[in-house]
Amino acid sequence: MTTPPSLRADAARNRERIIAAARRVFAEQGLDAPIEEVARQAGVGIATLYRRFPTRDELIAAAFDNKMAAYADAVSVALADPDPWHGFCRYLETVCAMQATDRGFADLLTLSLPTAKEFEAERARAYHGFVELIDRAKATGRLRADFVPEDLVMLLMACAGVITATADAAPGTYRRLLAYLLQAFAGPGAEPLPDPPTPTAMYRALLRLQGR
Repeated sequence: MTTPPSLRADAARNRERIIAAARRVFAEQGLDAPIEEVARQAGVGIATLYRRFPTRDELIAAAFDNKMAAYADAVSVALADPDPWHGFCRYLETVCAMQATDRGFADLLTLSLPTAKEFEAERARAYHGFVELIDRAKATGRLRADFVPEDLVMLLMACAGVITATADAAPGTYRRLLAYLLQAFAGPGAEPLPDPPTPTAMYRALLRLQGR
């Protein structure tokens, strides 16, 4: 039996309303926001929401697909900078600013959605681009030689914590933290660091942070 065009149009409108509401709610309250609040702001019943998005992860992936693409694109912009160290610094500033304007996105950067293949492909594109950016910045001598990709995860965790703690009372505080960290990342004269966590250990830490 063919679905009448009017029903298909209603379903499409409901889906777009749900995504728009999810973006608002997650941006304001983070990814732990009640799904019922998303449904309320979308003007649909909870059953309708779950028909469109059976799991929270599917809703999150749909709500943030554009942000994750912008996150990956930011690496491409940084790689195009003729000065790799400048591109490295501007990239971190861009990502932290994205965190600061969207609590949900701040949560998302330390969250994995294994079932959202296209979404995770964009995250992988960002990661591989960042690894290349690290290598280029190190080659200039401006980025310390022992900086590793896992340091970005720690930076994002730290910025997310500061953003959450200061967003209402002292917005923009994260910029001071980032400025300190960028000075620490600079290569010349940097003191040796303790050994970094392994990628597996950092992944386990992320899972614990997610409560999974």
